[in-house]
Amino acid sequence: MTISDAKPRSAGTTFRKDGPSVEQIVTEEAIDDEAGKQMWSSLDLTNVGIRNFSPELFAYSFLTQLHISNNHIARLPAAIGRLRLLTHLDASNNQLTEIPSEMAMLTSLRELLLFDNKISSIPAEFGSLYQLEFLGLEGNPIVDPVKNILITEGTSALIHYLRDSCPVPMPPPEREWTQIPDGKQDGESFTVFNYNILCEKYATAQLYGYTPSWALAWSYRKELILHEITSYGADIICLQEVDKENYDAYFSPKLKEKGYEGVFWPKSRSRTMNDTEQKAVDGCASFFKSSMFELVNKQLVEFNQAPSFRRDPNFKYTKEVYNRLMTKDHIAVILMLERKGTGTRLMLANAHIEWNPKFRDVKVLQVAMLMDEIHNLANGFAKNPARTVPKDKAPKYQSGNDIPLIVCSDFNSIPNSGVYAFMSRGFIEKDHEDFMQLDYGNYIKDGRKHDFSLKSAYQRLGELPFTNHTPGFQGVIDYIWYTTTSLEVIGLLKEVDKGYIEGVVGFPNAHFPSDHICILAEFRVKSTQQSQVFH
Repeated sequence: MTISDAKPRSAGTTFRKDGPSVEQIVTEEAIDDEAGKQMWSSLDLTNVGIRNFSPELFAYSFLTQLHISNNHIARLPAAIGRLRLLTHLDASNNQLTEIPSEMAMLTSLRELLLFDNKISSIPAEFGSLYQLEFLGLEGNPIVDPVKNILITEGTSALIHYLRDSCPVPMPPPEREWTQIPDGKQDGESFTVFNYNILCEKYATAQLYGYTPSWALAWSYRKELILHEITSYGADIICLQEVDKENYDAYFSPKLKEKGYEGVFWPKSRSRTMNDTEQKAVDGCASFFKSSMFELVNKQLVEFNQAPSFRRDPNFKYTKEVYNRLMTKDHIAVILMLERKGTGTRLMLANAHIEWNPKFRDVKVLQVAMLMDEIHNLANGFAKNPARTVPKDKAPKYQSGNDIPLIVCSDFNSIPNSGVYAFMSRGFIEKDHEDFMQLDYGNYIKDGRKHDFSLKSAYQRLGELPFTNHTPGFQGVIDYIWYTTTSLEVIGLLKEVDKGYIEGVVGFPNAHFPSDHICILAEFRVKSTQQSQVFH
């Protein structure tokens, strides 16, 4: 079979634990010239006398099947690791003496046939091939323990053995800190750290089969998570996927030792559970340095209670409200803080939003309701007198919009989503595709808007390459939003080293304890006519 003879495939969709669907991979090479729509995905080069490969082959990243058996191939190039969608690879009856470790990146593989070669060992990195169902090695001089495990226990047991016995790779270089060139360094400033830590109960071998069992164990991950949190010494810390038991017994006391005060609320489902069951429910935890801030007030936002709808006596609950929005128990935690010694106020929101890409409407509605709550709370906060400084020395806030606002989030939404558009533009149209033409009554009849001038902190860098990294998804879904009228970004923690990422199938691993990475930004409070500059 030649390339032009290959059959087209129907595209599929892969889902993450807590994020959007994987975007379809489409390349110009895959487009059928006549149909203009179909894609071929299988390439059969069996018994055609191949000795070497053209580099162009490994640009066909859409391939799902590659047949190269019965040739004269002595080595497979490392570039084969680029074919990430391969589910079937047959390289039997060649002259192979070794297998490149880069093939460990082929995490979609279900069948790998290497019969009748000259291979004596398998790279330990193959432990990442967690979806591999059959490994064919008969006719090779394979040595123990690989040979014995494969014969007596099968492919799955061998992959588990390789995964858990693979040497720990070198750690990546420390993530760099960058100062924003046009950001003023004088004035009152603070740092904000945001991190989805991957809750203990979600970190299962079924979801993270590529992660060594010891690296997935909570006893290992929690210490690495705490080190990640404390090593940056941020003034404000926002965490998602923290369960009640570990907040009470681990994170809260450990961070209190470092001078932090914390506020935690679990997801709404905990209301219906007994004390034992409640311990495993995750939620959002926000911490701040008690030497820097005083907690003035706090508020839980339960999105399934539809707080924005309840304030409208004329709102009519539709079936979509009952069947879609109110079945999701995600929450946000809002803190109203005051800077000690200056009286500068800060609204701090910490939110975890619906993950399922089939509920894009719910994502937007949850974020819209979050901004409604922030608006109402901020206006009330602006009217309150200062608590930490005399009235004549405190900043004056005419409305809630004047108060600096930070929104930390795992929004489970990529930068081209309706959620991102709503946050950054302050408005989303009623006919936006993310509403999916569903009926939410008066709440979206004119679209939705918010009154804050918001920007993602990492927009200054064009956003990071990713904040979540798994074999099925790599993209940005975590954010630190800030009000541009009252705050300015002056520093950011940059991306994970690109060279390191090229050899990592996904997180968590030995060096990164969550499938998310942390993000960190430094802000300066702008001086305005209503507030003074503090040094």
